[in-house]
Amino acid sequence: QVQLVESGGGWVQSGGSLRLSCTASGSIGRINVMGWYRQAPGKERELVALVRTGSSTTYADSVKGRFSISRDNAKNTVSLQMNSLKPEDTAVYYCNAEIQSSGRSYINYWGQGTRVTVSS
Repeated sequence: QVQLVESGGGWVQSGGSLRLSCTASGSIGRINVMGWYRQAPGKERELVALVRTGSSTTYADSVKGRFSISRDNAKNTVSLQMNSLKPEDTAVYYCNAEIQSSGRSYINYWGQGTRVTVSS
């Protein structure tokens, strides 16, 4: 059984910063892509940022230059540093990872979500 557990959400004023972290635990063989998605009220879930095994990254245009994603392979952790936050960043943020357990196929796992609220 694999679990992704997120932490670090909360409330912040516009222009502030927050750092989200997500740790994968359980029967983990290899982890491919790790990333963060978000879902605002009434909207579809969207990609925020992802980081691949070789540390290459992809960011949504809306967060480029403000957010930074990183991973610690030894700790099975992915983090998202969010700076210059805007009210439109308000959403539930979900951790995502492609994980291979015991030589099986890669499976896409999701965390339970952590809420980020940015007030104007």
